[in-house]
Amino acid sequence: MTQIILSCSRALLCLAVALSGCWAVLALWFRLPFDLWLRLGFAAGFALLTLAVIFGLSRPRRLRALATYALALATVITWWASLTPPATRNWSPDVERQVTGELNGSHLTLTNIRNFTWRSADDFDATWENRSYDLEQLQSLDLFMSYWSGKSIAHMIISFGFADGQQIAWSVEVRRERGGGFSPIADLFKANTLSLIAADERDVIGIRTNIRGEDVQLFRTNTSPETARALLLHYVATANHLADQPQWYNSLATNCTTVVLQMIRRIVGELPLDWRVLANGYLPSYAYDAGVLDSRLSLQTLVERGRITARARAHGLQQDYSTFIRQDVPSPGD
Repeated sequence: MTQIILSCSRALLCLAVALSGCWAVLALWFRLPFDLWLRLGFAAGFALLTLAVIFGLSRPRRLRALATYALALATVITWWASLTPPATRNWSPDVERQVTGELNGSHLTLTNIRNFTWRSADDFDATWENRSYDLEQLQSLDLFMSYWSGKSIAHMIISFGFADGQQIAWSVEVRRERGGGFSPIADLFKANTLSLIAADERDVIGIRTNIRGEDVQLFRTNTSPETARALLLHYVATANHLADQPQWYNSLATNCTTVVLQMIRRIVGELPLDWRVLANGYLPSYAYDAGVLDSRLSLQTLVERGRITARARAHGLQQDYSTFIRQDVPSPGD
């Protein structure tokens, strides 16, 4: 019995060393501020140390091997904790500015709203605007899901509608440096910071429908104006906080879905854990089961009637883009 316990303990210890070693190797590879070969050398060195320690755990001097590994891991963790998200860099033009907001009574003024005119992914007119909104006129909250990598992964955008026809769309994005790209693996390791974009729908939705050709689906929700207002103000508070204190983007923990769900939890309380939060392409199913979407129709019907890419491409990025893409999209209030 004792031998079985020792064997199990050794196996668990080997697993812990292997997992922590994998994390340290990837952290060194993605975040060390050195050239390719130096990063490769440090990452490979830690990988060899991890393998040697796992092998050494079955030897008489396993405590010495474990102590050596613990010291090396502690060094990596200390360095990792010292990394702070940058406030200034040569940012990509589309995430160059951070929106901020100020509330006076029921009037909300937003600074640095993005309103780009896109001709292609690399050809655009960059325009940043200041706009004001009367929150007493806030009427609706719509959900956009933009599918760019199969059915399981999507980008979520929330848009708030006002009685005068204005729509303001909010998108949680990766704040890349100019020339930088998006990597779900690299962004687990403090590769980029978080950006909160408030934009005209013709910009932030239009680039996905008309320029990238992603499968964009629009869902009208039955969210009350009071709840929509509370969520909008949480967006503003989060944006103001990001302007003062930059935050790392994380593909799993701090992304376009988790950031919004954290805000919603502050308004409605705890939400049940669900696998569809991680595989966020299935969020419409989650929202449908929660009663947020129009339950008079099947989810499949809402998905099919909410697909807007084909009609948006046929119509073009005209000024009436927001009105046009909503034609024939079911709304719980209809």
